[in-house]
Amino acid sequence: MAAPADASPGPNTERRAGRQQVSGPPARRRAAWIVVAAGVLLAVCVASIVLGSKPIPLGEVVDALAHPDAGGENARIVLDLRLPRTVAGIVVGVALGLAGALIQALTRNPLGDPGLLGVDAGAAVFVTIGVVVFGTVTPVQDLAFAVAGALVVTAAVAGIGSVRGVADPIRLTLAGMAVAAVLTGITTALMLLNPDAFHRLRGWNAGSLVERGWEVVLPVTPFLAASALLALGLARALNSVGLGEEAAAALGVNVARTRLLSVVAITVLAGGATAIAGPIAFVGLMVPHVARWLTGPDQRRILLLSMLLAPTLVLLSDVVGRLVLAPGELPVGVVTAFIGAPLLIALARRARASAL
Repeated sequence: MAAPADASPGPNTERRAGRQQVSGPPARRRAAWIVVAAGVLLAVCVASIVLGSKPIPLGEVVDALAHPDAGGENARIVLDLRLPRTVAGIVVGVALGLAGALIQALTRNPLGDPGLLGVDAGAAVFVTIGVVVFGTVTPVQDLAFAVAGALVVTAAVAGIGSVRGVADPIRLTLAGMAVAAVLTGITTALMLLNPDAFHRLRGWNAGSLVERGWEVVLPVTPFLAASALLALGLARALNSVGLGEEAAAALGVNVARTRLLSVVAITVLAGGATAIAGPIAFVGLMVPHVARWLTGPDQRRILLLSMLLAPTLVLLSDVVGRLVLAPGELPVGVVTAFIGAPLLIALARRARASAL
């Protein structure tokens, strides 16, 4: 006998409905967004090489890339300045996007971001200490200090923002902002007290891709690539952790190991990005939200799309910074702050902004 039309759905029906609600958009649409994001990233990469205080025709860019030994001023600009700068933007963007997505997934905090949680500020102050006190000059040395600072601040903010061992999203955000403000003041004081450090770190401290040549990008990239692979490998476990620690453990996930590896990936990614370009805020906050809106709650899709959207945002901000005050430039960190601040206000006003 068929059930009445107004009968209440059974538990199996409810579970199926729940799976449909969290599955996100259809698979074809998710794949389409990834293809679109990849195409937009490619277009922004081309714009990053072509546009600037001296626009270079696309044909000359292709000739310079195809014949790197041909010489000429435009070829030198493309190969020695804009190409490494574009690669630096891609590397930094991927690192910040993945770090932000990992922080939001691990803490279940929609306001999670390397900048808002003080990770960037910790990396920046340690790099400044390395320059002022120890005279560090190589990118690998900067990376070591940046990762150490990111790790120390991550641990400090987690301790301050936790209640009885449980991290509270609002407390984490407030603790991160307070710690970041203190560390930013320390960084500024150290730079002002040391003219050489101020001259070297002035543009870097604002978050900039200016003069980010191969000698800066290449030594750091292998560490960031390894951390990116680690982040992608944690995606399935983070999906389970999002259901709660007990549910994750019941599914066979080692929660403690997942948290530890996530913290390692976050510190290296955020620290490496800061070592290359300085502290760039809001990228890790904005991009995972956009990825989640487009593809649903699956961390595998969020991380993958974040790897495409974040470098697009960084490079687009860099291009805008070059053009808006040409022949001068606005640092990338300033442009992303103009974009990210309104988004932060919108997220804070949402009724469910405290949880994912």
